[in-house]
Amino acid sequence: MATAAGRGLLGLALVLGCAAPVFAQVSSYGDKATGDNTGDQLPQILQKVQVTQHLNAQLPLDAKFTDDKGAPVSLGQYFDGKHPVLLSTVYYNCPMLCSEEMDGVVSSLLMVHLVPGKDFQIVVVSIDPTETADLAARYKARYVKRYGHPETADGWHFLTGQKPAIDAVTNAVGFGYTRVPGPDGTLSQFAHASSIEIATPQGRLAQYYLGVEYSPKDILLGLIDASGNKIGSPVANILTYCYHYDPQINKHSLIVARVVQLGGMATVAGLGGFMFLMFRRDLRLGRDHDLPQPDDDNRRNG
Repeated sequence: MATAAGRGLLGLALVLGCAAPVFAQVSSYGDKATGDNTGDQLPQILQKVQVTQHLNAQLPLDAKFTDDKGAPVSLGQYFDGKHPVLLSTVYYNCPMLCSEEMDGVVSSLLMVHLVPGKDFQIVVVSIDPTETADLAARYKARYVKRYGHPETADGWHFLTGQKPAIDAVTNAVGFGYTRVPGPDGTLSQFAHASSIEIATPQGRLAQYYLGVEYSPKDILLGLIDASGNKIGSPVANILTYCYHYDPQINKHSLIVARVVQLGGMATVAGLGGFMFLMFRRDLRLGRDHDLPQPDDDNRRNG
């Protein structure tokens, strides 16, 4: 028969097993499932910035942008009919979340044995029409340096453009965003969620990855599948939001932390409650074991 301690360890394993998916940003390849957005408890403005997955939708390859060298380009220049594209929509002056997203991309790609510029292209589109090519160049330099392979710089493309081109891309992707006030009260920031996409060599959306951490295995297999024009399945809508930043009260960080850490807090609370109950149960069983039983008392007194 299992001891109380053994049962406790088994129960702890079950709790941890149930808790693991809470932290996952991207489920294991082949185990992905559609998830419904539940925005009823979010600030009203965040209900406008969901990511709606438009798998197999065609990107607007004729959309006009400016690249990080200041040259006019069209989105279609990065789709050669042979290699997939990893697409990200951010803005370069984002005070927090966009850099977290790009950090996640770099960290994942460091463990993906494919080469940007050779095996696939990376295209980052700014959603802020006021941002410039110089800013895009600085942003690119930061992440190419962090990636640690300067010879791949020609495979990284950081674009800026005007609102019609930006909206053409974000509408095709299903990427919702809206302007919000910055610390000075002007509409200088954006509320948006965090996601990256992989597109086929012909510019069709093949896979979505939500949040700011991405499984290298998922990215690798997504790129391989997209190169063969395979369209993936919807992933669970575990969204991370960038909302409003106020350095005096750190409001932006608080909202992002609430969304990201909600699952973590629930897990910690559940685990703590479970451990408390198990320790209390073991203590009670120990006391019962130490107490003399009625039959023992009768035998001793007989």
